[in-house]
Amino acid sequence: MRIGVLTGGGDVPGLNAAIRAVVKRAELEYGFSVVGFRNGWQGVVEGQLMPLNREDVRGILPRGGTMLGTARFHPHKHEGGIEAVLSTLEAERVEGLVCIGGDGTLKAAQKVAKAGVKLVGIPKTIDNDVEGTDLSIGFHTALNIATEAIDRLHTTAESHNRVMVVEVMGHTVGWIAVNAGMAAGGDLILTPEAPFDIEEVAAFIRRRHKSHASFSITVVAEGAIPAPGTAMDLNVAGEGQGGHKGSIGERLAHELRERTGYDTRLTVLGHVQRGGTPTATDRVLGSRFGMAAVDALKAGHFGVMTALVGERVKLVPLAEVAGKVKAVPADLIKTAQALW
Repeated sequence: MRIGVLTGGGDVPGLNAAIRAVVKRAELEYGFSVVGFRNGWQGVVEGQLMPLNREDVRGILPRGGTMLGTARFHPHKHEGGIEAVLSTLEAERVEGLVCIGGDGTLKAAQKVAKAGVKLVGIPKTIDNDVEGTDLSIGFHTALNIATEAIDRLHTTAESHNRVMVVEVMGHTVGWIAVNAGMAAGGDLILTPEAPFDIEEVAAFIRRRHKSHASFSITVVAEGAIPAPGTAMDLNVAGEGQGGHKGSIGERLAHELRERTGYDTRLTVLGHVQRGGTPTATDRVLGSRFGMAAVDALKAGHFGVMTALVGERVKLVPLAEVAGKVKAVPADLIKTAQALW
């Protein structure tokens, strides 16, 4: 069998571990040949590919990013895209495909699978929001990076008696914010799942500073929003007091500075959360998922995604999870709030 592998969407640490596992499992266990498509689905549409063998993947395990490159490209959103995918796979004699990506990439994978391609998906995203799996490749490393950054901000916040606002990634979910905030002792954690009232946030910080603390750390996911009808509700469109515009972190820092009078500073972690060396957890998870994907192709299980359920790697139908978002459960958010 000749199989292809691609990485789509945003880069995350641990992708190279998955690619390495796909190649080594395919070549050493089953005698398959492997090709890698450059830049995600775009590479499949345009026929950009490279042969992969165990020599090609030597030494990539500790490297972040993806040796294949990636792009936010979805063939079903481009005229003739699905047809171009099918044409490339036929021309290159690719009989099975391993697609590594987040919700958008896997949604595209489901549509390609419906068109008849023998395909297995692997979930990766630092947001950890792919439905059906307890953990996605990249989340653990991003969480560690965010936690260490918040740990470091504690010392400067305390030294200068400041309110520090830390914006972390998470457009629609707050997995990084909740877990990093809890792990690093954040005093407030704001997520998309639990819209906030800016007056309550400011009042909490004032009480905290008047009673026992000289500084505060507020961790906010980039997709966090004010609750409808609250004082900051009109700012969602982008304009706040004094004509201030910007990200939720910028608006939040501005509002807290105005409402409390405390020296308030913002740190946006941004893409640093995606980069660098993957943790052992992401290396192992990527390796397990890569091997499981090749095993699935060999066994004739198509249109499925590898998933970590408890301690076991299982296969779940793409049709049941593609395009769905796994939100932070309410009980985990309540646990985080109880620690404030």
